Amino acid sequence: MYKNEVKIEGMMCGMCESHIADELRKAFPDAKKVKASRRKSNAVFQTAEPVDPQVVQDVIEKTGYHYLGFSSAEK
Repeated sequence: MYKNEVKIEGMMCGMCESHIADELRKAFPDAKKVKASRRKSNAVFQTAEPVDPQVVQDVIEKTGYHYLGFSSAEK
């Protein structure tokens, strides 16, 4: 499993968190434990395979939030 973290700026409420999490689930249907946090300015999710950082960036920017970075580590 890979733990993926996306740094995001611009989330202001619970609906923002839900929007980000929903879009990540659509882009990565096998994603598990998808959670976005406005307080931490991030979203985290797990995948069985590595994900393409460019796809993650595109997903976040498409939602209107600001993509700040991505990291992934094998668990």
